[in-house]
Amino acid sequence: MTRQMTTWNAERYDTEFAYVSALAGGVTELLAARPGERILDLGCGTGEIAAELRDHGCEMVLVDSDPAMVDAATARLGQPAILADGHDFAVDRPVDAVFSNAALHWMLRPAEVVARVRAALRPGGRFVAEMGGAGNCQGVVDALRAALDERGLAEGMRSPWYFPEPEEYRALLAEHGFKVTAMEHFPRLTAMAADAGGVVGWLRMFGGTLTAHVPEDQLEAVLERAGELAAPGLLRDGVWYVDYYRLRFAAVAQG
Repeated sequence: MTRQMTTWNAERYDTEFAYVSALAGGVTELLAARPGERILDLGCGTGEIAAELRDHGCEMVLVDSDPAMVDAATARLGQPAILADGHDFAVDRPVDAVFSNAALHWMLRPAEVVARVRAALRPGGRFVAEMGGAGNCQGVVDALRAALDERGLAEGMRSPWYFPEPEEYRALLAEHGFKVTAMEHFPRLTAMAADAGGVVGWLRMFGGTLTAHVPEDQLEAVLERAGELAAPGLLRDGVWYVDYYRLRFAAVAQG
């Protein structure tokens, strides 16, 4: 019997993994939101970035597929967040921009997502996002795969992510009526909080699908072994890092 990660721990996300939102400055700068704009935050999480945009004078539409995140965002902004799948969402009237940070790579049918984004935008509207790109967290995944392989369990590992090459995503946007105005693929080695539990804590938070096939009585040993194997590359002077690669882009809806 396999386990599935069905909901997020919003409190841990906001504390131990607060860097996810804290490092969004580059993509919010690319968004260049203007007061009065109506902006949809796709995969809004706990609503931290949406709150900053609203404080800037934007009208926010909050969308997330996880009930815990929807509840947290609703509480933070004092307005209802929408529980909806990124592959199949709709708005009551067009928005000026769709913004997304660290969410698109969890949506495994990207063509459907981009189509829904295009449908939500007014002509000339902007799609601005940052997501995991090719090579994202490869060191963590390789360590886990090696730990699973030692127990004959590597074959059952399944990835929950879509980490595209930049030209792949550029072509996808063009196919759906977007003109790409910026596209950047870059490494961002990121220090983890001291209380996040290192690579083991990261895998507990984000890697549930990777280990869903592991028997319950072996899971902790697998995670601890993954941490041991990851340490030479990702533990430096007592600080754990995650080897992120990010894809950041801006595109304009044509027609």
